[in-house]
Amino acid sequence: MSSSMKSILVEPLIDKNPVIVQVLGICSALAVTSSMSTTIVMCIGLTAVAAVSNFLVSMVRNQIPSSIRIIVQMTIAASAVILVDQILKAVAYDLSKQLSVFIGLILTNCIIMGRMEAFAMQNPPLPSLMDGLANGAGYSLLLLAVGTLREIFGRGTWLGFELLPAVTDGGWYVPNGLMLLPPSAFFIIGLIIWATRSWKVDQVEPDEFRIAPNTTQQEAY
Repeated sequence: MSSSMKSILVEPLIDKNPVIVQVLGICSALAVTSSMSTTIVMCIGLTAVAAVSNFLVSMVRNQIPSSIRIIVQMTIAASAVILVDQILKAVAYDLSKQLSVFIGLILTNCIIMGRMEAFAMQNPPLPSLMDGLANGAGYSLLLLAVGTLREIFGRGTWLGFELLPAVTDGGWYVPNGLMLLPPSAFFIIGLIIWATRSWKVDQVEPDEFRIAPNTTQQEAY
């Protein structure tokens, strides 16, 4: 495997993770991570849409007029989302009902549009496919971590299997209902971002508004 292909596959997992570094795709992370079943389905759906959309956009990139490229990208991504939605309804109807509109909202996820515009429009189909898979995997990595924490501490279960016996069933653990509310995902993601940037200090953005010592506010502006 070439070094460029390796970087395409590996960097979105941690070093250029679309959620941790670029803070994209937060809305779905808040909404669908209260249980692992919905989390896994969303991860698979977004990864599939990102990979297929990148691949198809890359194939036709030289035939797309610049003035309508966003419209074409949205049309391709919307077609992939519809396909994923219909497959999900056919094979897992109950999960599709739980996810409600969030499968359809994959189209509005900034990861999808961002990778089509930033990568697929400038690169061949195979690297574009790999880029979509890798960014979907990076997104999935964070969602699975959030979903695991929320389900274990919110219900005492993981993928439906009991890990912490709840007091309602004669156990010792009192489920934390706050973990099942969307704000808990926001705080968990914030803590993960903080921990990652403490470990990978190169991910911390420079302070654009830092005033040098001995410089008055008027001089700074």
